[in-house]
Amino acid sequence: MAGLEELFGRVAGRFFRAEPRRRGRAYVRGLLAPLADKNGWTLAEIAGDSTPDGMQRLLNAATWDTDGVRDDLRAYVVEHLGDPGGVLVVDETGFLKKGSKSAGVQRQYSGTAGRIENCQLGVFLAYTTPRGRALVDRELYLPKSWIADRERCRAAAIPDEIEFATKTTLAKAMLARAFAAGVPARWVTADEAYGQDHKFRSWLEQHHIGYVVAVPRNQALPAGGFATARADQLVAQAPPESWKRRSAGNGAKGPRLYDWAAATVPTIGEHTPDGWTRRLLVRRQITSAGVQPELAYYLCCAPATTPDEELVRVAGARWAIEECFQTAKTEVGLDHYQVRRYDAWYRHITLAMLAHAYLAVTAAVSPKALATASSRSPSAKSVVSWHI
Repeated sequence: MAGLEELFGRVAGRFFRAEPRRRGRAYVRGLLAPLADKNGWTLAEIAGDSTPDGMQRLLNAATWDTDGVRDDLRAYVVEHLGDPGGVLVVDETGFLKKGSKSAGVQRQYSGTAGRIENCQLGVFLAYTTPRGRALVDRELYLPKSWIADRERCRAAAIPDEIEFATKTTLAKAMLARAFAAGVPARWVTADEAYGQDHKFRSWLEQHHIGYVVAVPRNQALPAGGFATARADQLVAQAPPESWKRRSAGNGAKGPRLYDWAAATVPTIGEHTPDGWTRRLLVRRQITSAGVQPELAYYLCCAPATTPDEELVRVAGARWAIEECFQTAKTEVGLDHYQVRRYDAWYRHITLAMLAHAYLAVTAAVSPKALATASSRSPSAKSVVSWHI
């Protein structure tokens, strides 16, 4: 595999002995192989081992620097896909599990399944630019019920110093690592679970990072004076000429076209970075006559000179992480693991992300991709001002 040895050469120093280093390379090669199931047995077989003991030892007992591998893969992604206008995307995905012993597992809502299931939840950070997209960080969400039961935690190798952290807190930790590493990104985007968190948005503003985050239709927004209004109430006031048809990026069937409207939102008793404004961005589904279109709402904060088209682009970038999840699960076995330990989860997920990053970079530097890139050319009166 062209380029894979160069990639593994980057991370080889994170494995302190020859045996785990060899196993790590074989594990990643197995994840990239055309196998229906990528578990300990199948990965061992393709590596020429008669039992899965070596692969299980790599995940459960061997000494190597898992977070160091994560840092190296992030640097690899930035080197090959980096762009000053890059977008960091936060989202979570579920891993369906049986039993109750896998770290963090419980019956909880999984967006992947679209319902409450017995599962683990991982919060991930993706990096996307016009050149490609890849997962660059991960955290396992541990529900309060787990943290309250320290014996159960110890049985799953969860360190005593690990405390409860919300998914938003985990997201901020990953973003802070990306900022500290100098990842070239001008934007952050996320879904409603993160976008409706005022502290999350304020934290991004304090770091002078622009954001376009989804919020629910009942999101309360300043509407002049001391009045507030729901996002959908404000949208009802938008004049017809404020809606513009724009693409939020290309999908499998071509441009993702929607009608969009944007309005400047007053900042009352709050402080944005100097020269920045907050905006409400609304996406309206294109439907046939007589069909009620679906609306999606986004809160944005960016320099005042940022065109609305750029906000639309960033809103569309959120789909990149869904594509990453799909590719990582179907191509490199992100969800094929059979481990219970907390540290083993991180080890498998990190190696799967490494394999996924290799595929993303390989696709980005292919002659076809390079050729395509080169050719791209309330009762109170609201004071929300719609952009026309």
